[in-house]
Amino acid sequence: MQANEMKIQKLIESTQQYQIPLFQRSYSWTKKEWDVLWKDLEEMCESDVENQRPHFIGSIVSVPAVLSPGSVTKYLLIDGQQRLTTIFILLTLLRDKARAEKNMKLEAEIHERFLVNKFQEGLDHFKLLPTQVDREAFMNYITDTANAYEITQPISEQSIQAAYHFFKVKLKQTSIATDALKTVIVNAFSLVSIMLESHDNPYLVFESLNAKGKPLSESDLIRNYFFMRVTADKQVEVYHKYWQPMQDALGERLTEFIRHYLMVEGGIIKQNDVYYELKKQVTDNNSIIYLKKLNQFSFFYDKLLHPNKETHLKIRDCLWRLNKLEVTTAYPLLMNCYDAYSLGKLDANEFVMILQYLESYLIRRFVCTIPTNQLNKIFPLVIVHLISKQHLELVEQIALTLQTKGYPKDVEFKNKFMEVKMYGSGDRVAKTKFILANIEANFYHKEMIDINEKVTVEHIMPQVLTEWWKAHLGSDWANIHENYIHNIGNLTLSAYNSELSNNAFNDKVESLKNSHLELNKYFNNLSTWDEVAIKTRARLLADKALSVWKYFGKDYSTQISRSPRNKTPKELWFLGEVFQVNSWRDVLVETLNAISVHLPEKFDLIIAYYPRYFSKDKYAFRDFRLLKNHYYVDSNFSIQRLQQFCERIFDTIGLKLEDWKVILNS
Repeated sequence: MQANEMKIQKLIESTQQYQIPLFQRSYSWTKKEWDVLWKDLEEMCESDVENQRPHFIGSIVSVPAVLSPGSVTKYLLIDGQQRLTTIFILLTLLRDKARAEKNMKLEAEIHERFLVNKFQEGLDHFKLLPTQVDREAFMNYITDTANAYEITQPISEQSIQAAYHFFKVKLKQTSIATDALKTVIVNAFSLVSIMLESHDNPYLVFESLNAKGKPLSESDLIRNYFFMRVTADKQVEVYHKYWQPMQDALGERLTEFIRHYLMVEGGIIKQNDVYYELKKQVTDNNSIIYLKKLNQFSFFYDKLLHPNKETHLKIRDCLWRLNKLEVTTAYPLLMNCYDAYSLGKLDANEFVMILQYLESYLIRRFVCTIPTNQLNKIFPLVIVHLISKQHLELVEQIALTLQTKGYPKDVEFKNKFMEVKMYGSGDRVAKTKFILANIEANFYHKEMIDINEKVTVEHIMPQVLTEWWKAHLGSDWANIHENYIHNIGNLTLSAYNSELSNNAFNDKVESLKNSHLELNKYFNNLSTWDEVAIKTRARLLADKALSVWKYFGKDYSTQISRSPRNKTPKELWFLGEVFQVNSWRDVLVETLNAISVHLPEKFDLIIAYYPRYFSKDKYAFRDFRLLKNHYYVDSNFSIQRLQQFCERIFDTIGLKLEDWKVILNS
């Protein structure tokens, strides 16, 4: 490593080029930094310009770049890009000002001596080459193709264009001669130029510097780390193909995405450990492969953040719903599911089922007031189970694992739903609205009902009791109000919250008659609203909630233990009929035949959820059975999977497993 103090003139006047590497961030100085530089320049110009003492403006760190035959000498600018880019912008403005003043000699000197390599063509013509983000604007100013000196407004507040505009205004306001400004910049401004040797690690230097510039974000460090491990001839291609799409799509969420990606195989990564964990995994040999996979998963993550980018309508709807529950802790698991879906290991309906399972899991835990602080440990554990038990299908394994991790059963869920104070502080308001909105949707409207931002949660018995309400509730009004004010039975949805206010119950009923919501039609024929009425409605809503957020848990091991592999079935009792069977394949076929005959609309639902198991073409499967409705069903399953498939069918069509009985040979 060599370090030398030198003036700006010596640094930039020879035929050479400073390249700002792709791993550097774009130009980011703002008015704060420009002000400091301009005031320094003005103060120096007010003294003896020709006998100036050197004014130190910082340091730059560079390393010789690998050269192509016949090109100019090039250096990678590892640190100092902000100050050096700003100096070039100032010199460009002085050149343009000299031209406006008809000072052709000064214009030519600045342009040909300090800004460009006069006898070089193409990119070699420029003494400074910014990153791709800033390159076009910078080159336009240098070549003057933007007519920038006549532009009166900057494009953004933090950009090369904004810097140009800032200093242009300063130059028009100052009385200091253009030649004096140029002299101070090139002869008095000095810096320390640190030139690295081939054996130095430029990344480690870059990582420890940048004190004069903007502090590095974690995504900056990560980007830098990747591109210091990508050879120079591939950096542009790799940057545009893999890194930039992630950066553009995710923006400030990029670091959080990388943290979640590091958790796709299980485990927990703290926010402050992302960079250090990544360094353990990325090497010179795997950097591009790793970045390619990271890019692939970023598309999944983008859809989790922005469900409108998902083309499958059912998946999109489920993602919207999960977004309202703010379940970012499940993102590593969901990226695994998206990966399986993209590879064809998971069909769309199975993916939808997983998303519905997660929603049920989260809603039931919320209602039963189970703390959320364990979710960041539960979901990584689910991933570990998925990896260790690959013989089970993804849907089944997720269900099996989650049902043992604090998943409330129907009895607990219903009781809590009727009793808990649903409405409250924090996110409870939004989740209560979500619960009521989805119960409303469960009434199967012929037309879509829009639950928008204007619709809010309304308390029928108001939060502040009037004298009318106290008299209506009776002598125990204080206890009733305290115990049931936030009970689900007392809550509904309305866009007329301000109109309803603390009105008497009969007045509220009249207002609610204008509502199109089924939730509010419940009140039409009521004249009393007291403890009994609230509890009655809470029970009704709890029954609805059981059908919306169905219990997906099943103890498959118990089912299998009732059906040992060494015993074959002989009879199937189902839908009031008895079928003679000799194998579990017979059980599956007769079950499906009975559904297709007696419940044809339910059979269509099964086809919709499990399309890959059915076909009209018998050659679609290696082992198949023909059903009475001329569908072929895939029967190339183990006994365990045949049993599980039957159980999943009942979940799908809403029948109870108790209605389906298999008698085994003794």
